[in-house]
Amino acid sequence: MPRFMLNETSYHGHGAIANIVPEIQNRGFKNVLVVTDASLIKFGVSSKVTDLLDAAGIAYSVYSDIKPNPTIENVLGGVEACKKANADVIVAIGGGSSMDTAKAIGIIITNPEFADVRSLEGVAPTKNPTLPIIAVATTAGTAAEVTINYVITDVEKKRKFVCVDPHDMPIVAVVDPDMMSSMPKGLTASTGMDALTHAIEGYITRGAWEMSDMFHIKAIEIIGNSLRAAVANDPDGREKMALGQYIAGMGFSNVGLGIDHAMAHTLSAYYDVPHGVACAMLLPIAMEFNASVSGTKYRDIARVMGVANVDSMSEDEYRAAAINAVKQLSVDVGIPTKCEAITEADLDALAKDALADACYPGNPREASHAQVVEMFRKLM
Repeated sequence: MPRFMLNETSYHGHGAIANIVPEIQNRGFKNVLVVTDASLIKFGVSSKVTDLLDAAGIAYSVYSDIKPNPTIENVLGGVEACKKANADVIVAIGGGSSMDTAKAIGIIITNPEFADVRSLEGVAPTKNPTLPIIAVATTAGTAAEVTINYVITDVEKKRKFVCVDPHDMPIVAVVDPDMMSSMPKGLTASTGMDALTHAIEGYITRGAWEMSDMFHIKAIEIIGNSLRAAVANDPDGREKMALGQYIAGMGFSNVGLGIDHAMAHTLSAYYDVPHGVACAMLLPIAMEFNASVSGTKYRDIARVMGVANVDSMSEDEYRAAAINAVKQLSVDVGIPTKCEAITEADLDALAKDALADACYPGNPREASHAQVVEMFRKLM
């Protein structure tokens, strides 16, 4: 039976961060832990929110020891910071890194039996909702502000693990394109392609159904038509990307992803490839692999991405057209097509770990170990 979960409240558009203080006050929170990363503090992005807290006289502490692929150690440090602050709410400012760390912190605070962090992998049987989280997005990509997923890196075991927990969803999401205006070109491109991957994988995943399809096809349309402009720092493009990535998150959080994300998590764990770049490089490869089980959905993808005369094309033609449209967008926004770090010696382990990833079971087509090896090899 399908289930759909979304934030209690979300705010969208320029100036949306003005709603953070009233939300904190109206909900009676007293002590805030701000979870963000050092670069956002350095470049004055986090201060757009903390200045509002200062002006309202709201007490807060800041935790910023977070890597781009957050680690178990980052989470443990955050749990201690949260306890020290006696926080009753977390304000997470950032992209997936800050929000994923915040989710793990909040879950462990209310479910201390999972304090080792590793036991949160997969669908952990937590009993209590996370410490309340207000999530403020600074990237247009991960949609972590509206999902029930988070990803943590186990440095010791050289792997990423995915946690899927309905208890971790932020109560409030704030999607303000002004918070994203300082994103550099490369980050705008990679997070945008991550969002497109969410939308396309969510559209063809095993769990897809009418409600999720509605979100995903709209997200593909918005992202496909606004990412180039966002990378060029066009304000309208940035605003549309902020919305498109959130809509994609509304869908995939509820129906899952597939082999692209399973392989991307593995690439990032082995070589520290940025998650969005890994997803983007793999997306055409994964789409080619899944084409035979996609029905007519690649025709829909091609159409909303602006391919002309789709309805006069054969099945093979519109599937190729959809894949080519994705390839062209990726090239246009500067995503590399190869991962030079991959070695032949690593292929066996990469494939094994990808097939064990929590995202793989959502893929609409079963993959053999040998097939996954060949997909990774295409990136060499």
